[in-house]
Amino acid sequence: MQKIKAAVVGLGFIGPAHVEALRRVPTVDVIGALHFDLESSRQKTQELGIAKAYGSFEEVIADPEVQVVHICTPNAMHFHQAKAALLAGKHVVCEKPLATTIAEAEELVALAAQTGLVNAVHFNIRYYPIVRQMKVMREKGELGDIYSVVGTYLQDWLFKDTDYNWRLEPEQSGESRAIADIGSHIMDVLEYITGVRIEAVMADFNTVHKFRKKPLKPVETYSGKMLTPEDYQDVPINTEDHANVLLRFSNGNRGVITVSQVSAGRKNRIDLEISGSVSTFHWCSESPNNLWIGNRDGANGQLMRDPSLFHVEARSVVSFPGGHNEGFPDTSKQLFKEVYQAIAAGKQPEHPTYPSFADGLRELIICERIVESNKKQAWVTV
Repeated sequence: MQKIKAAVVGLGFIGPAHVEALRRVPTVDVIGALHFDLESSRQKTQELGIAKAYGSFEEVIADPEVQVVHICTPNAMHFHQAKAALLAGKHVVCEKPLATTIAEAEELVALAAQTGLVNAVHFNIRYYPIVRQMKVMREKGELGDIYSVVGTYLQDWLFKDTDYNWRLEPEQSGESRAIADIGSHIMDVLEYITGVRIEAVMADFNTVHKFRKKPLKPVETYSGKMLTPEDYQDVPINTEDHANVLLRFSNGNRGVITVSQVSAGRKNRIDLEISGSVSTFHWCSESPNNLWIGNRDGANGQLMRDPSLFHVEARSVVSFPGGHNEGFPDTSKQLFKEVYQAIAAGKQPEHPTYPSFADGLRELIICERIVESNKKQAWVTV
């Protein structure tokens, strides 16, 4: 079997997750990777068992063996790298956000359409099996008309003022942080499950830590040591730690989401409650293999992730029998399975089952309107 050859760019947290998931797709061979420079790339590729280490992005897209580029770099690099990869004739899988401005995302959508190359954005939350099942159940009328949505995405990795990461710097991550980083996931999956569109937003942001302590040297330098006050520099923070957003949907009904990166004990928790005219669905990413189904006139129910109990349309994202749990690492594998089926066919499908650059543009538009709403402290139309 001739395998499709991929390269991964950016080997922080999510890049190795892409590598691990790609290795679980039988048609893919990860042949090379780029971190910051040749030295760091050699170190990371050795750790990950990848054959080629690149010294620059230009080397990646100039490699005739590379057919697909996975972009897992800081947000500000996505546009330029995705554009260059498309122009070099490479299929592209990009981390979210697709770009840092609407104009950049629009350019990428147009270029991708012009080239016909496969393009995808890593909205992997869609690929929890229960999420796909909820979408299919809604399509079959088992949820009914959407009445309301309550969603939260809570983390604690920036809980302390000594917690620091490139995402805190607008020049690398963009004007929004919590909304762009995790809010985009929850809004994408809500529209995906419910089939309704977000038409207007009312947002209120809060920066809990107005100043944070930025390490003056790489944190790895202090491995096994205690940082002292002189090892930090106090820097002002201008992006949100926490956000509440009221939503108005295309069917006239309402919703609300809360995102936070300063919620102690919540490591990476998505919680969705979707109420319809027939039933209510409740799902939490910390118990990803269970769906609670609420009923007014009968007993409430629980559905376990089990392909034999799923609608046939949802079974393709399930790899194991009931009782054999599947979680976060499996979502990327399932997404990449669909993306690489398209790559094997040689072009972007007219109606891709996976999130495309167009979906990345959609979320960027919503995020920018949310930022605008917070600034105006008023409702803003999407």
